[in-house]
Amino acid sequence: MHDDSPDHMTAHWQSEDGLSLFYRDFGGPEAAGLPVLCLPGLTRNSRDFIPLAQRLAPRHRVLCPDLRGRGYSEPDPDWRNYQPPTYVADTWRLLDTLGLERVIVVGTSLGGLMAMIMAAQQPNRLAGVVLNDIGPEIAPEGLARIRGYAGLLPPVSDWAAASAQIREVYEIALPDLDDAAWLEYARRSYREDAQGRPRLDYDPAIGRAVQEVSGEAPDPWPLFRALSMPTLALRGALSDILSAATLARMQAEKPDLRVAVIPGRGHVPLLDEPASVAAIDDFLASLAHGGGA
Repeated sequence: MHDDSPDHMTAHWQSEDGLSLFYRDFGGPEAAGLPVLCLPGLTRNSRDFIPLAQRLAPRHRVLCPDLRGRGYSEPDPDWRNYQPPTYVADTWRLLDTLGLERVIVVGTSLGGLMAMIMAAQQPNRLAGVVLNDIGPEIAPEGLARIRGYAGLLPPVSDWAAASAQIREVYEIALPDLDDAAWLEYARRSYREDAQGRPRLDYDPAIGRAVQEVSGEAPDPWPLFRALSMPTLALRGALSDILSAATLARMQAEKPDLRVAVIPGRGHVPLLDEPASVAAIDDFLASLAHGGGA
């Protein structure tokens, strides 16, 4: 079974290099608002967006893909392809396969970097962008933390151990989750193997791609400046990825940038917090009233 929620369709599309890639489709083509495309973080998958998609589906078609090597999408046999330009090419292919000319992108972490690349490549296809705790600069302490766990976590034997492990990784960002919420978060992060043991739901080789990231990467600020469309930036107040200083520079560089700081959250907000819900709803309403839609 491809999902734990009966209120949406699931399907596959094919990447240019022949991988079978999976997506969830909420709301359907008849929804009145512009389609919303939800792009997940580095080691995450489409299950992170199910609560948001369920909330938006009465007004929008919501597409939630698993990037290659995550969730129900096939792994890439060459870890060197685990890079944002590849994911963006896959995403354009999804939109083209579905005949979607224009979408609103909600991008969490890596998904937000993808949104910036998409904005630079085909700006008139993005009606608006939500950047969830990501900007054109990644704080070094946060990058070091991600490099410390991506692809490196040891196997676990049961769901209690999975919940404890994911809590150890993410409690810095989600300090107020209770035991039940951590178990739910574990179920978004792991999937049972043939023996019934939870395993992290991404290709460990993604971690190798992260370790190989060079410090000589191109200046990302021009990508941020390509966001000519209405944009909302969410920052977890405790974030070690998007610093307050970087967010302030983003506001200076793009004076029409909408900003919401989510209290009690680090990297990343779950998008179900009252402050996140209010900011996203206000942003989508502004697009519907002429701010981009």
